Amino acid sequence: MHMSRCWTHKFADAFRGLWRAVRTQSSFTVHIPLAIAALVLAGMLSVSPFEWCLIVLAIGCVLAAEVFNTAIESLAQVHDVGHHPRIRDALDMASGAVLVAAITSGVIGLTIFVPKLFSLVFGN
Repeated sequence: MHMSRCWTHKFADAFRGLWRAVRTQSSFTVHIPLAIAALVLAGMLSVSPFEWCLIVLAIGCVLAAEVFNTAIESLAQVHDVGHHPRIRDALDMASGAVLVAAITSGVIGLTIFVPKLFSLVFGN
Protein backbone atom coordinates (compact mmCIF):
# COMPACT_ATOMS: atom_id res chain seq x y z
CA MET A 1 0.00 0.00 0.00
CA HIS A 2 1.41 3.38 -1.08
CA MET A 3 1.18 6.12 1.51
CA SER A 4 1.26 9.74 0.53
CA ARG A 5 4.16 11.68 1.98
CA CYS A 6 3.99 15.29 3.05
CA TRP A 7 5.66 18.01 1.02
CA THR A 8 8.13 18.73 3.82
CA HIS A 9 9.57 15.22 3.51
CA LYS A 10 9.63 15.40 -0.29
CA PHE A 11 11.58 18.67 -0.20
CA ALA A 12 13.89 17.34 2.52
CA ASP A 13 14.69 14.30 0.36
CA ALA A 14 15.28 16.48 -2.69
CA PHE A 15 17.64 18.79 -0.81
CA ARG A 16 19.45 15.78 0.69
CA GLY A 17 19.95 14.36 -2.79
CA LEU A 18 21.14 17.68 -4.16
CA TRP A 19 23.54 18.15 -1.25
CA ARG A 20 24.90 14.62 -1.71
CA ALA A 21 25.49 15.22 -5.41
CA VAL A 22 27.29 18.51 -4.77
CA ARG A 23 29.38 16.99 -1.96
CA THR A 24 30.44 13.86 -3.81
CA GLN A 25 30.97 15.02 -7.40
CA SER A 26 34.08 16.99 -8.30
CA SER A 27 32.33 18.39 -11.38
CA PHE A 28 30.40 20.75 -9.13
CA THR A 29 33.70 22.39 -8.13
CA VAL A 30 33.82 23.62 -11.73
CA HIS A 31 30.11 24.21 -12.42
CA ILE A 32 29.27 26.20 -9.29
CA PRO A 33 32.13 28.75 -9.50
CA LEU A 34 31.39 29.25 -13.21
CA ALA A 35 27.71 29.75 -12.42
CA ILE A 36 28.55 32.30 -9.73
CA ALA A 37 30.94 34.08 -12.12
CA ALA A 38 28.23 34.23 -14.79
CA LEU A 39 25.73 35.68 -12.30
CA VAL A 40 28.22 38.27 -11.05
CA LEU A 41 29.17 39.24 -14.61
CA ALA A 42 25.50 39.49 -15.56
CA GLY A 43 24.94 41.84 -12.65
CA MET A 44 27.97 43.95 -13.53
CA LEU A 45 26.95 44.23 -17.18
CA SER A 46 23.29 45.00 -16.39
CA VAL A 47 21.89 42.34 -18.67
CA SER A 48 18.23 42.54 -19.69
CA PRO A 49 15.52 40.55 -17.89
CA PHE A 50 15.34 38.19 -20.89
CA GLU A 51 19.12 37.65 -20.77
CA TRP A 52 18.87 36.99 -17.01
CA CYS A 53 16.30 34.30 -17.76
CA LEU A 54 18.56 32.69 -20.36
CA ILE A 55 21.56 32.73 -18.02
CA VAL A 56 19.62 31.28 -15.08
CA LEU A 57 18.02 28.65 -17.34
CA ALA A 58 21.41 27.66 -18.74
CA ILE A 59 22.90 27.35 -15.25
CA GLY A 60 19.91 25.33 -14.06
CA CYS A 61 20.14 22.96 -17.02
CA VAL A 62 23.84 22.26 -16.43
CA LEU A 63 23.36 21.67 -12.71
CA ALA A 64 20.27 19.50 -13.27
CA ALA A 65 22.11 17.45 -15.91
CA GLU A 66 24.99 16.94 -13.48
CA VAL A 67 22.59 15.80 -10.73
CA PHE A 68 20.93 13.32 -13.15
CA ASN A 69 24.37 12.08 -14.19
CA THR A 70 25.29 11.60 -10.53
CA ALA A 71 22.06 9.68 -9.90
CA ILE A 72 22.75 7.35 -12.83
CA GLU A 73 26.33 6.82 -11.62
CA SER A 74 25.01 5.98 -8.16
CA LEU A 75 22.57 3.41 -9.56
CA ALA A 76 25.26 1.91 -11.77
CA GLN A 77 27.52 1.41 -8.74
CA VAL A 78 24.79 -0.59 -7.02
CA HIS A 79 24.08 -2.82 -10.01
CA ASP A 80 27.55 -3.10 -11.49
CA VAL A 81 28.83 -6.63 -10.97
CA GLY A 82 31.69 -6.13 -13.38
CA HIS A 83 32.12 -4.09 -16.49
CA HIS A 84 28.88 -4.33 -18.43
CA PRO A 85 28.84 -2.56 -21.80
CA ARG A 86 25.26 -1.32 -21.37
CA ILE A 87 26.06 0.23 -17.99
CA ARG A 88 29.12 1.85 -19.54
CA ASP A 89 26.95 3.15 -22.40
CA ALA A 90 24.38 4.60 -19.96
CA LEU A 91 27.12 6.33 -17.98
CA ASP A 92 28.69 7.70 -21.16
CA MET A 93 25.31 8.99 -22.38
CA ALA A 94 24.64 10.68 -19.05
CA SER A 95 28.07 12.33 -19.22
CA GLY A 96 27.29 13.33 -22.79
CA ALA A 97 24.10 15.03 -21.61
CA VAL A 98 26.14 17.10 -19.16
CA LEU A 99 28.55 17.99 -21.96
CA VAL A 100 25.69 19.10 -24.24
CA ALA A 101 24.20 21.22 -21.44
CA ALA A 102 27.58 22.76 -20.63
CA ILE A 103 28.40 23.58 -24.26
CA THR A 104 24.94 25.06 -24.80
CA SER A 105 25.34 27.09 -21.63
CA GLY A 106 28.73 28.31 -22.82
CA VAL A 107 27.29 29.40 -26.15
CA ILE A 108 24.49 31.28 -24.39
CA GLY A 109 27.03 32.96 -22.11
CA LEU A 110 29.29 33.95 -25.00
CA THR A 111 26.34 35.25 -27.01
CA ILE A 112 25.25 37.48 -24.13
CA PHE A 113 28.58 38.52 -22.63
CA VAL A 114 30.97 38.95 -25.57
CA PRO A 115 29.06 41.80 -27.28
CA LYS A 116 28.59 43.60 -23.95
CA LEU A 117 32.27 43.22 -23.01
CA PHE A 118 33.34 44.26 -26.51
CA SER A 119 31.19 47.37 -26.27
CA LEU A 120 32.54 48.12 -22.81
CA VAL A 121 36.16 47.79 -23.91
CA PHE A 122 35.97 49.35 -27.38
CA GLY A 123 32.95 51.63 -27.02
CA ASN A 124 29.86 51.60 -29.22
